[in-house]
Amino acid sequence: MAMPGDPPNGTPEGAGGADDEFRSDEYRSVVFDEDFVRAARLQEFSAQERMGEHARAVRSRSIWSNGGGHPGPRSGSGGGAARQGRIIVLCIALALAGAVYMGLRNPYVPPAGDPAEAMSSTVVPLAPSEAVPGGRPTDLYAHSPAAQYRVGAAGITFPGVRRTRHFSDEQVQTALSVAKDYLVQSSLDPDVLSAEASRPVRVLLDPDQLTQFDQSMLAPAGNGRHAITGWLVRFDPATAVVADTRVRVSGVLAFAETAPNALEVTSDHTFVYAVRPATGQPPVADGASLFTVRRELRLRFDRDDLTARRAELVSAYVMAGPQACSADPAGGFRPMLAGAGPTTTGPAATDPYASGSPRRTAGLCGVLAPTATPEPPESPQSRSPASPAAPGEGVSPAP
Repeated sequence: MAMPGDPPNGTPEGAGGADDEFRSDEYRSVVFDEDFVRAARLQEFSAQERMGEHARAVRSRSIWSNGGGHPGPRSGSGGGAARQGRIIVLCIALALAGAVYMGLRNPYVPPAGDPAEAMSSTVVPLAPSEAVPGGRPTDLYAHSPAAQYRVGAAGITFPGVRRTRHFSDEQVQTALSVAKDYLVQSSLDPDVLSAEASRPVRVLLDPDQLTQFDQSMLAPAGNGRHAITGWLVRFDPATAVVADTRVRVSGVLAFAETAPNALEVTSDHTFVYAVRPATGQPPVADGASLFTVRRELRLRFDRDDLTARRAELVSAYVMAGPQACSADPAGGFRPMLAGAGPTTTGPAATDPYASGSPRRTAGLCGVLAPTATPEPPESPQSRSPASPAAPGEGVSPAP
């Protein structure tokens, strides 16, 4: 009787012994049940299937086969691999298409920036209510409200930088930096002040505002849109020139997000210039005098502006004096120089040095507060011999 694991026709003649017994024990543990056969990855074709041309002896039972193991077209052994490759390529293509679609539909893509608005400006001359004092620039600065102001760009300082809802810390820092650049170029550049250049300001503006800016430079007008002094500080070169390039500056910058794609910076700064008569004008006895400009600007930035480091100047409110009310400041400031007498009186005066928002005049001209003019030290000749000068009296501190 044949045991499980023995050859079906019994043990061949000439074979046996210990070796046969060993092999019988080896195969006795293998049970070829129905589940084992079905799980085999290779299955022998029937005799009829093997009669076909180019037929194979066995077929693959891989999951990539047609019909879950039924024989597919007689395409050779590479058919299954090619089919598998096509499926993989299709999956990759679908994944890429989905990624592109989700990128196009990404709700966090910032909207395109709106066209820049036209700049609106108000420029108000402040007429003196007292005679304009004169002297050396250092003495005038030392005895004026600008005595503690910083010199030049050092007077334009940043507030604490923090992110907003839609703008990062870096973007806020960029907006403040561009705003400071605009103030420096438009208020402190000697060539801009003397009407010899305007390009340093122009290159910082949004392209949508360049046409308006160029029209203002070519044909200035006090219509609220085309005043040169709304864009920048410029002195009428036929009237006065800057006597000291160390302009005194003080003020504040602030920022706020006004829309998901708009960051706004507001500036409120007082600039104090020492001026003297222009070449060809008769000199004044006391030399220089002070001229004060208070500028309140609103600058807007979208993401394109931040990338290109430019700004949209939305509005400018400017007060400057001492100037006569009859002077048109649209094309350039025309300071009243040292020794000029008062041209107006009235209690509703404006102090451009006052902290916070200054008093805004509703008319076309304001009154310069007496507190905004320097008080030169008493001259030695005016003292009586019986009243000697106190220690340090009459000595001007260093700027």
